[in-house]
Amino acid sequence: MGGRPDMTATIITIGDELLIGQIVNTNAAWIGEQLTLGGVEVIRSVTVGDSRKIIQDELGRALEKGRIVILTGGLGPTHDDVTKHAVAEFFGDRLTLRQEVLDAVEARFASRGIPVLDVNRDQAIAPESFQAIVNTAGTAPALLRRTKTPKGEGLVALLPGVPHEMQHFMEDAVLPEIETLGEHGAIAHRTLLTAGLGESLVHERLHGIDELLTDGVSLAYLPNLHGVRVRITVRAATPREASARRDELSDWILDRLGVLVYGEGEDTLEASLGRALIRHGYAIAVAESCTGGLIAHRLTNVPGASAYMVGGIVSYGNSVKSGLLGVDADVLVTHGAVSEQVARSMAEGVRQALGADVAISTTGIMGPGGGSADKPVGTVWVGLALPGRTEARLLRLGTSRLRNKERAAARAINELRILLKES
Repeated sequence: MGGRPDMTATIITIGDELLIGQIVNTNAAWIGEQLTLGGVEVIRSVTVGDSRKIIQDELGRALEKGRIVILTGGLGPTHDDVTKHAVAEFFGDRLTLRQEVLDAVEARFASRGIPVLDVNRDQAIAPESFQAIVNTAGTAPALLRRTKTPKGEGLVALLPGVPHEMQHFMEDAVLPEIETLGEHGAIAHRTLLTAGLGESLVHERLHGIDELLTDGVSLAYLPNLHGVRVRITVRAATPREASARRDELSDWILDRLGVLVYGEGEDTLEASLGRALIRHGYAIAVAESCTGGLIAHRLTNVPGASAYMVGGIVSYGNSVKSGLLGVDADVLVTHGAVSEQVARSMAEGVRQALGADVAISTTGIMGPGGGSADKPVGTVWVGLALPGRTEARLLRLGTSRLRNKERAAARAINELRILLKES
């Protein structure tokens, strides 16, 4: 998907710890996605160490090629945090004290009963040509500077490397500032969230969509562990035109994907299931073996989950399956703990034991060992107990234990969501 041709950006992530693999660089991916959603074309993303010269070299290269440079990392209080010093030298700035930042830092430490060290106060020092924005979630401020580039007026932004601090500044300061760099028509976005099918199968369901992706309309498939995010971007002369064309394409996609779509934007599977439970007036309970409480964890991550979440039992051992959930010992012996019969019995048992209307159960082999020819690693049975009926689903997952837990939890939540939507 192309961005605005005159609005290009470089992302520079800074820190020796990123280069040697101590920390996974999630910041670059997140920033890149947000810039792209804003119609900015990311032409380069680079990771460098804590070297003033290298930072300056990359900053110079970025300003020659584009209009926006986002630097993240190296703004902390220790000796290896050199970003603002390197940038100050690059622009010929002196470092000046920003009293509002210092006041915020001292207030933050005082509220926690921690003494403020000189290195903490140094975080209120900033290059004089940069705007300093107080950090409400940490101590290092964001630093922004408008600057001239060969392609027009541009922006340099220095952001902390702590992900949640960086994201806050991007959303509240950097992206709004980018929007003021010039008038470039209107952009409308929508991200539809799907679960249950992989990228190629979702694309197959949308056969013929290529004919609609013309003249400023584009589509991106963003797969994850449980499904695919389908992101629509429309560029047009006016906001009304962009929104109308986006809505038209959204309706076309929804008509073909149907129940696979559980929400849009930042929605979650568990929130979607919660809404379905509220619509039906149902309470839910869970009995988890192989997922170890992950389903209950996800369900209770949703604000207001107490309206429908009764509770759960982590029935990892067979004694718990039989003692608390009422699974027949003969069934366990005859069919094994990982079986359709046990999954059904677990779901029915926890539904009755906790007085719920519906229930989910999971039992499986997560790996890396424990599999057999009949039940290889990644075999999972999901039980779904509803008023008047109980069903089961067989999942064939992979060999990664943690991935299998995540996938099994997501699939179980999604299967119940679909059943409730169809009932």
